[in-house]
Amino acid sequence: MKNLKKQRRIQIVLVAAVALALSTALIGYAMRDGINFFRAPSDIIAEPPGPNEVFRLGGLVAPGTVVRGDGYEVRFVVTDGAADIPVVFAGVLPDLFAEGEGMVGMGRLEDGVFRATEILAKHDETYMPREVAEALQRAGHWKPEDGAAALQDALRVNAASN
Repeated sequence: MKNLKKQRRIQIVLVAAVALALSTALIGYAMRDGINFFRAPSDIIAEPPGPNEVFRLGGLVAPGTVVRGDGYEVRFVVTDGAADIPVVFAGVLPDLFAEGEGMVGMGRLEDGVFRATEILAKHDETYMPREVAEALQRAGHWKPEDGAAALQDALRVNAASN
């Protein structure tokens, strides 16, 4: 009788372990397309994504580059201070979208142009996504103590001089 109880416990533990492993594998499989890593323009230039790879692009909208086309199409350039990526978006932009401000877009790179399917804008004057701040720091265009407003002013001056 004792061996039967012990055998039954072992079976239950093994079934639970297999069920846990299977559910973990299924969750990982389901999330493989849902995990999109952030990339700055200089990261994209250094390591271009695959032709069908969907990813997030983030940086600052370069001043003087927003051009509204027919209908809802908008073209602009995203920069991290070291590299620029042209962006095309067909849709309604968020209210806080503006030149010289931070943005994150989701989409894919086609012939050197980022075709965005979604655009997110910063939510207040001091916000800057951590990844964008790190990319700008690597490019030597921002120090944390400077604040986002100082960076945006520097980019506006830089764009005006070009």
